[in-house]
Amino acid sequence: MRILLVEDESELATWLIKALEQSDFVVEWSNDGLVAEKMLAIEEFDAVILDLGLPGKSGHGVLSHLRAADNRVPVMILTARDTLHERVSSLNEGADDFLPKPFALAELEARLHALIRRSRGREHSRLICGSLVLDAGTKLFKLDNMPIALTPREHAMLSTLIHRAGEPISKQLLLDRIFTHHEEVNLEAIEVLVYRLRKKLANSAVRIVTMRGFGYCLEGGDDSREYA
Repeated sequence: MRILLVEDESELATWLIKALEQSDFVVEWSNDGLVAEKMLAIEEFDAVILDLGLPGKSGHGVLSHLRAADNRVPVMILTARDTLHERVSSLNEGADDFLPKPFALAELEARLHALIRRSRGREHSRLICGSLVLDAGTKLFKLDNMPIALTPREHAMLSTLIHRAGEPISKQLLLDRIFTHHEEVNLEAIEVLVYRLRKKLANSAVRIVTMRGFGYCLEGGDDSREYA
């Protein structure tokens, strides 16, 4: 899952990025409201963690502009301004959640997962594509009822594919969701991951199909995705 962290306290941001990446989030960081606004206009994220006191443009301004543009990405306000007025105004402007500083990392991660599930209409505990199942709670993949051993990046790619099973996903979008911008990788890294995943899916009806000019698509044999 790809997160945009908009936070001008560099020490907090550095710590939070490391912590979230250990939990399989891909985190992009901006310390300026105007820069964050531009990133949100051209890039796709699963959720945004947004501070209110920012240089360039305030968190309130970024949020208002985001919703005015009909961008419905889930937004969690993370701020030291823990007053009733700030909570009410942020939620009225379109924030999906409000977490005051200081905070517990476990709570932040749980809230992020909940926001992303709700935004996709996925309160269900499992995603199913043919005989491939992803348990949202444990993050465990099973193929034909047997656990699959995956590296973190293989897991990130397969998770992206199963969330959009039946739909083509471009190599660039996969790259953005698996690697951060500061990692020097190219599109060949996606091809390598696809090759490795195909080997792990080889003895099933689930397959990763190459769609020339569009990218890759996960199919379950019956071309369907289910929720359970």
